[in-house]
Amino acid sequence: MNILGIGCHPDDLEIGCGGTLAKYVKQGHKVFMCHIANGNLGHAVIQPGELREIRDREAKNAAAVIGAESISLDVGDLEPEASDKKVRDALTEVVRYTKADLIITHNPQDYMRDHEQVSFLAQDVSFATTIPHLLTGTPGTGIFPPVFFMDTLAGINFIPTEYVDITGEIEKKLDAISCHESQVVWMREHDNIDFLDFVRTCNKYRGLQSNCAFAEGFRQYAAWPRLHPRRFLP
Repeated sequence: MNILGIGCHPDDLEIGCGGTLAKYVKQGHKVFMCHIANGNLGHAVIQPGELREIRDREAKNAAAVIGAESISLDVGDLEPEASDKKVRDALTEVVRYTKADLIITHNPQDYMRDHEQVSFLAQDVSFATTIPHLLTGTPGTGIFPPVFFMDTLAGINFIPTEYVDITGEIEKKLDAISCHESQVVWMREHDNIDFLDFVRTCNKYRGLQSNCAFAEGFRQYAAWPRLHPRRFLP
């Protein structure tokens, strides 16, 4: 399959579903990691223009660790809007370019508006990609890809309906997150948060819920015609 992760900021997919994406790659599937925002406001010291370049480089390095292709729509932080036709059409083109059989994105209710808007964008383009007269450069496939919502940060207000055992991928996931040095170091020095331990703990908790060492939790977007009588998650 062709797996498309649609995250807001350059490190969101690594945090929410990096183990699952790595597992897809291990199983021989093609994985694409698309971030909508460029992360240019994610630091209090590094200036936005410089940070934008740093975070794009970090995203590419992290995708390489996972074995995925990195794609950026280069929207500024705090600017993603589900109603933005230009961004919607650009993301529709990404779905068509990747020939996505499956989309993983943010939960519609999350801790910040950027994430929520990207979730709505992903839901929208999962339909828009099938519309033949919506011209984006690549013809539509006519396939409604199923959409899965990944866990929220710290799992707050998120009850998974499906789990993926990432015990064999947890270290690769943490290695990918470590590529986002501008964020990991900043959180440790500014917020006194060991983010790698934070993520490991959250995935261990999901593992306890699902009878394995480490897991990631998901919910499927339950809307016609995106439901299918088979399991898509690895």
